[in-house]
Amino acid sequence: MTLWEVGCYVECYASRRPGGNYQPASRCEQLTPPVRPEIAVFPFESGQVLVAEVQEMELRDKPCYVTERGLYKGSYIRAGESERRLTPYEVDRIVENKGQPSWDREPVPEASLGDLDETSLSRYTEKQQAAREKTFADGMPTALRRLQVLREDKPTLASLLTMGDYPQQFYPRLTVTFALYPGTGKGDVTEGFRLLDSARITGPIPEMVEEGVRLVEKNMRTAGLIEGVFRKDVPDYPPVAIREALVNALMHRDYSPSALGTPVQIDMYVDRLQISNPGGLFGGVTPDNLGQPGVSTSRNQLLSTFLEDMQYSGGGTVAENRGTGIAVMRSATADALMPPPEFSNTLTHFTVTFHKRKVTATETHETAYEQVSRLLQERVSWSTTELKEATGLSRTAVQKSLNQLLREGAAEVTEPLRSPRQRYRKTR
Repeated sequence: MTLWEVGCYVECYASRRPGGNYQPASRCEQLTPPVRPEIAVFPFESGQVLVAEVQEMELRDKPCYVTERGLYKGSYIRAGESERRLTPYEVDRIVENKGQPSWDREPVPEASLGDLDETSLSRYTEKQQAAREKTFADGMPTALRRLQVLREDKPTLASLLTMGDYPQQFYPRLTVTFALYPGTGKGDVTEGFRLLDSARITGPIPEMVEEGVRLVEKNMRTAGLIEGVFRKDVPDYPPVAIREALVNALMHRDYSPSALGTPVQIDMYVDRLQISNPGGLFGGVTPDNLGQPGVSTSRNQLLSTFLEDMQYSGGGTVAENRGTGIAVMRSATADALMPPPEFSNTLTHFTVTFHKRKVTATETHETAYEQVSRLLQERVSWSTTELKEATGLSRTAVQKSLNQLLREGAAEVTEPLRSPRQRYRKTR
């Protein structure tokens, strides 16, 4: 018997009447909505086998449940060789898929207009006013309500997450967590350092994306791929793909009350990088049609709209909302000589996995000494702190490299020894 992907506990095969006759159809009538299985009997060894095949239900009909047990106690999902009851959170996500969630439009009761960053809000309203002057015809307070920046004179969740000074003041767990593991799994190391690096990333969404990408770049290698007489920098993970995955995770995650305590996670292992968010794919999007032309839907419409008009600190739009994110990830990983990203979807989480690029025969990995030496060639002078930030190396590794270059006569200091303003440059 085949069960549909998200359905119910169908006990068609377990209903027997006196005399040994199975009655699967009557059992399936006890489900809501009723199931119409395709039933057939096949000879098997010395007896017969009854097979009831159940097609996956339409999204609007899910979840199918045992009527007498009710929606929350009678909904099941296939798990290996058995079934398990869906949790209330899983049932709610299925039901929510039938309509348009509006959690991002909810006002934040404890917040006020003063909790939005003045610069971010000003840039947003200026852009909107330039596009449609009529929205502002009745004054700024009315315009902010029309744009759903405010609702009931309170910032909406979407405006707080995109333009807020510090959204975590009201939702401490609406964050991004970063963890760097020394092995291929979270439990590989039981003694010593279980995490090589970790961080809790806060702020509005544009800031969290920038910091998340920075942490990944800091903790990955960048190889030098030799192409003819030229050297091409090739990172373990392309930053543009990481940025797209992280934006998608924050933009399309579940913001229902049950998920407000769950952060987006960046987990970095020795062989892969995973970005996971609460809430599975929304609407008609599935892992099979993800990224296909014309297949795009948004769980958080207002949040997505705001992110279209948000800019990173260094320029560039946070989200395009044109259904191009998956294509960008695939293209960027191909350019970086990486396998394509993998997508895992459940009712409770969606995860993007980037597998670390395989080393090619023509590439080299720079040592700390080589990185510092190369950077001294690119700029007039550097401080130790600047070199540390540019390379992602420890201060000790940077200083050892500088000391070696000084001994070799390849570098020189610009200030007297022990000066707190000390800088280094290549020997003239």
